[in-house]
Amino acid sequence: MLRRSKELFLALLIYVITMTVLLMAVYRFLENWHLSEFNFFIAGALVLLVAVGWGYILTALIFAPKQQIEDTLTMITNDIIHELNIPLSTIEANTSMLHKSLTDEKSLKRLKRIDDASMRLKRLYDELVYSIKKEMHEIEKECFDVKKVVEERVSFFKEQKRNPFALEVTSYEIKADKIGFEQMLDNILSNAMKYSTKDSLISLSLHEGTLSIKDQGIGMSTTELLRIHERYFKGDESSQGEGIGLALVKTYCDGENIGIDIQSEKNVGTRVSLDLLKVHIKFTS
Repeated sequence: MLRRSKELFLALLIYVITMTVLLMAVYRFLENWHLSEFNFFIAGALVLLVAVGWGYILTALIFAPKQQIEDTLTMITNDIIHELNIPLSTIEANTSMLHKSLTDEKSLKRLKRIDDASMRLKRLYDELVYSIKKEMHEIEKECFDVKKVVEERVSFFKEQKRNPFALEVTSYEIKADKIGFEQMLDNILSNAMKYSTKDSLISLSLHEGTLSIKDQGIGMSTTELLRIHERYFKGDESSQGEGIGLALVKTYCDGENIGIDIQSEKNVGTRVSLDLLKVHIKFTS
């Protein structure tokens, strides 16, 4: 969307400058030669024709090839997504039937592992679809409960059997890009785990429209805090990852009008606070 806006602005700028120069030239010409009203009308009509023609040329040069490429990519992407969805649906249908026929505990445990792997694959599929659509079109916002999303994502991280979690989150309806919100939350939780010891607590709370995620990890210095939103910056070079998590978090929050504040102290921990007041859905009776 940002690239398209820049292209529109560039095309408009070129068009305005060109037509301004042309109109000034016509005006000077008519002023110097003292032409009649009829000739002025003819000159105006010619300027209008040039304006329409130049606008058409700009549109054809800048937008037509891009639109053709996007249409082709959309068609190919839809075909690929459809083909990926078929085996996922087959796995889900067959595991559901096996659940009804199997009774021994060993087989049910194996089936549970298949179910879990299938759920992860389904989530990767959803994120792939989301990422592709995000590049081509503006993602439609939807209403959802922050509490439910937080519980689902924390449950996912609990499966890694690493850090303990403490939740104090009540229901809170917002309207935003839901998958983007989940990815943003995943990045914050992943960082909290990555920079903490395995037994340190990660706390999540939601009070008065602010969602807070607090860890007891290595924390950051003031200098590091100033750079945390830079892409590829990592406070701890020995850690895994590419250092783009918080940059993506900041980009998402800015796009969704969610305020973000990060407080940290070296060897004490980090608190990330998300202000959700501007995306809160207020129900009226």
